Amino acid sequence: MADRIIAIESLCYGGAGFGRVEGKACFVPFTAPGDHARIRVVREKRSFLEGELVELVEPSALRIAPVCPVFGECGGCDWQFLPYSEQVKQKGGIFADTLSRIGKVERESVLPVAASPDSYGYRSRVQVKVTVAAGALRLGFFRTGSHDVVDFGTGCPLAQPLLNRMAAEFRVLLPGLPQCESVHQIDLSTGDDGDGIAIVHSRGGGAPLLESLTRDRSRLPSVAGVFVRSGRKGELEKAFGIDSLSYRVPASLTPGSRELKLRFGRGGFSQVNYRQNLELIRTACEWAGLTGKERVLDLYCGNGNLSLPLAHNAAHVMGVEGYAPSIADAVANAEANGIQNAEFLVSDVAQAVRRLVKRKDSFDLVVLDPPRGGAEAAAELAGLAPRKIIYVSCDPATLARDLASLCGNGYRVTRSKPVDMFPQTYHLESVTELVRA
Repeated sequence: MADRIIAIESLCYGGAGFGRVEGKACFVPFTAPGDHARIRVVREKRSFLEGELVELVEPSALRIAPVCPVFGECGGCDWQFLPYSEQVKQKGGIFADTLSRIGKVERESVLPVAASPDSYGYRSRVQVKVTVAAGALRLGFFRTGSHDVVDFGTGCPLAQPLLNRMAAEFRVLLPGLPQCESVHQIDLSTGDDGDGIAIVHSRGGGAPLLESLTRDRSRLPSVAGVFVRSGRKGELEKAFGIDSLSYRVPASLTPGSRELKLRFGRGGFSQVNYRQNLELIRTACEWAGLTGKERVLDLYCGNGNLSLPLAHNAAHVMGVEGYAPSIADAVANAEANGIQNAEFLVSDVAQAVRRLVKRKDSFDLVVLDPPRGGAEAAAELAGLAPRKIIYVSCDPATLARDLASLCGNGYRVTRSKPVDMFPQTYHLESVTELVRA
């Protein structure tokens, strides 16, 4: 098919711009609303086309210069060519459309997007890809649609400054390490107190690498702890330093609460944007409307990120999570913060829900924060008879699917708030409240 010129009307979930070619929907990455673009169709499906940008014939008036010099090559960002206010506007429209189209949620129930206070420098975790090409070391992220590593030079603009300092120190150190060529990834994480942990992934044996990292500790002054993982599923082995990171939930966040300090172990999950994580917690606690008498079930509870703030105003909280190290963190966090009305269980979440339903257990509130694939047992939550469900999601499409299932089992959506955890990308977090119909 010959090159075509199309007008881009809007942005879509996935990051691409949307236009039409002879009436047929066409999706083109790295285009903005208002662009007139020459495109080449690279994939034709029955109901839509996918194109690649060849030339901007008439750039949109919305366009701004990207901050990152490798934007468009690196696959980490989608929308640096747009002002952040426009990104927020587009995300809100995409989110409302997805919930309406898939989940049949009324648009009036969708609240405005809670914008991130920081549109750059917000990420507290990054997975840095490492390769050696033509004798030169590259640290960065995969090129869009490939496993070719695009070097990010002095660092990623989305990452917190500490993470970029850590990456720079590894850039200097790595070439002199034994089996340097076997290192393919370094996970960098930071707490909100200025400490950072690195996990070095190696395809080869870990002993020589571990020994060298231990010996060269002074060459990584910004790194408070280093671990090595050898092979695809090797255990983490400690080279030096601290084992966990932490962040604070201030007492002022919700009425009647006190400050919490929550830790998560190396390799454990935490939200990548600490300031927006507080918005998730604040919204969940406010919408829960707890009075001190309620039984709460927190599914996919992680380190207690939502369980423990909710416990301040609940009679009892049960947290369920399939990843045992996160449950160990949750138990330690409850103890460290003097919270005695929370218990935590290691279990596959869907199986746990089915067991609870079978024994006719019930809860006043169910909170869930599943991974991107959504909640396997969403429809079965009705068997626990909660008067309210609060669903935290990182994927609008699977959220909408699960909301449709819940609404078919006796619940209705009362409100849903998109929370922008990931500026410069199309990704979006959200909090949705459902009540028993």
